[in-house]
Amino acid sequence: MLQNILLLKLIKFCCVGFSGMILDFGTTSILKEKLKLNKYFSNSMGFALAATSNYFINRLWTFQSENSHVITEYLSFITIAVMGLLINNAIIYALNDRMKLNFYVSKLMAILMVTFWNFGLNYLITFAK
Repeated sequence: MLQNILLLKLIKFCCVGFSGMILDFGTTSILKEKLKLNKYFSNSMGFALAATSNYFINRLWTFQSENSHVITEYLSFITIAVMGLLINNAIIYALNDRMKLNFYVSKLMAILMVTFWNFGLNYLITFAK
């Protein structure tokens, strides 16, 4: 029973993450390609917008949080997301700068890896009941 609930939450978290990924990639692309801003700044801005959007959708849909301390919960979610961002940028650096993989392929791989980090910590800390 607990495994099914956890799996359902993971699936929902991934669906929310997919919507965030679209926002993330769109923002990153506009900033990097159209405005010619630094790829790490562009990546960080895309990630920040997606993380904020993901918090609110996950709060309502994935975890159905009724925690009245929204600011504290949001800060926990964002702290985990920022740690995930550091991991994300390190992966992009390794894959794109060092191994010369395409930037967006590297970014996609980083997102996939960081998803499990974000879900696990948010399940255990941010939205723990």
